[in-house]
Amino acid sequence: MMQNKSTEIFVGMFVAAGLAALFMLAMKVSNLGDFTDETGYQVTAEFENIGGLKVRSAVTMAGVRVGRVASINLHPVTYNAEVTINMYPQFDNLPLDTSASIYTAGLLGEQYIGLVAGAEEEFLQDGDVIDLTQPALVLEQVIGQFLYSKAEGDE
Repeated sequence: MMQNKSTEIFVGMFVAAGLAALFMLAMKVSNLGDFTDETGYQVTAEFENIGGLKVRSAVTMAGVRVGRVASINLHPVTYNAEVTINMYPQFDNLPLDTSASIYTAGLLGEQYIGLVAGAEEEFLQDGDVIDLTQPALVLEQVIGQFLYSKAEGDE
């Protein structure tokens, strides 16, 4: 009887640990795994196309996470996507002419913003705008352009 009860307790703890692991995996995959709410400074960037970029997507520089996407809106005049980036406070020395591009992690992975530092002596501050941007590469558009150019070449 005692052996049966200890086995049940062990199995129950194993199932609870498995559920906790699944919960943590789900949080990590949905970009909610970072519970740190670092209050840094915010900058904005306009992109012609953001592809599948989402709020809370990573913002990296040289492979190091330097911030997260805070919000995505449609600019009322230019009709471009206006992306607000929350930069972590320890990265307050990025040059003013920093450029931003949207990349895809792997072939079909999630999209993120990659920053490349410029050579300006002044640094980005709260409310600044990143002017040099490169939109997301949308796979469907690339395939369409390839097929269209092939069709033109056949004629």
